[in-house]
Amino acid sequence: MVFKSIWIQVILCILSAGGLVGCESIRYYNHLISGQMTILNKKKPIEQVLVEPQVPTNLKKQLRLVLEIREFAKNDLYLPIDDHYLSFVDLDRPFAVWNVYATPEFSLTPKTWCYPVVGCAFYRGYFSEEKAHVFAEKLQHQGFDVFVGGVAAYSTLGWFDDPVLNTFIYRNDIKLAALIFHEMAHQLLYVKNDTTFNESFATAVSQEGLRRWLPTKNMGAFSDYQTDYQRHQEFIQLVMKYRKKLELLFSKDLSPSNMRHAKLLVYNELRDEYNQLKAQWNGYSGYDRWFSHTLNNAQLVSVATYYDLVPAFIKLLQDNGNDLKLFYTTCQKLAKKSEKERRVYLERH
Repeated sequence: MVFKSIWIQVILCILSAGGLVGCESIRYYNHLISGQMTILNKKKPIEQVLVEPQVPTNLKKQLRLVLEIREFAKNDLYLPIDDHYLSFVDLDRPFAVWNVYATPEFSLTPKTWCYPVVGCAFYRGYFSEEKAHVFAEKLQHQGFDVFVGGVAAYSTLGWFDDPVLNTFIYRNDIKLAALIFHEMAHQLLYVKNDTTFNESFATAVSQEGLRRWLPTKNMGAFSDYQTDYQRHQEFIQLVMKYRKKLELLFSKDLSPSNMRHAKLLVYNELRDEYNQLKAQWNGYSGYDRWFSHTLNNAQLVSVATYYDLVPAFIKLLQDNGNDLKLFYTTCQKLAKKSEKERRVYLERH
């Protein structure tokens, strides 16, 4: 409705105004407002898309699958689906947003950016790839390690009804379900200023959602998922292994030139070990794109943010008898603690 669109614009302007400090911030928040409004104004109800004769059959098939996944998320995972993913938007680009990650050259502590309402995060998002890279270059000139990663979907945390986007609709059934479960988990629980907690929680819910959803599909899909999951776990373990090596390296008292050389050697080792792992996968190249970049600290952070606490959340779910409702309640109580208290509690699991 027009009235809803107007109120959305007013709300966005108020939210952004609360965090403006200087011309650069004004430009950035205007960019966010413009990008979000473009998406909201292009939304088309899925029911309408499904009856339009010019819409490709494959797209209709995928949209019907989304409706099916929504119902599973509501009835079996107890996630608050509300009116999310009932509309479709073709952005005519490969990603919804591009996130910029940054760390000091000799540290794995990520730079953070703070926003109105949602708090601070380990990344700064852009609806424009060009703007993301321009900002990344500024950070590089300041001496930061920088990584720009495309993101297929994001959650507005209940402020708006999130639509299905062309950036993820054509994924295979498993990856599509995983993404929707992940984003819906953010609707259930989001803690200001704790990116790792939020993303790890959503990833854990997504993994449990797939574990429950896949048996309802054909066994071929389940077998493919098991293979992909095993490879993904090995990739995460590899990244975390070298993260620990780098943490140890950065704790040493070395000159900048010696530290820089030692850091390069560690990343070369990481790349070599990936190639060995890839050989065990019979040449599977799913992570080649990640390794195609010049590896740096910010790139490692982009992975750790999503998976660092996942094993702890999975263990917490098991401790709650695999009862999702009890698990959610426990996590919501945990969210009320300080970040340090949450971390200590989860790491004990």
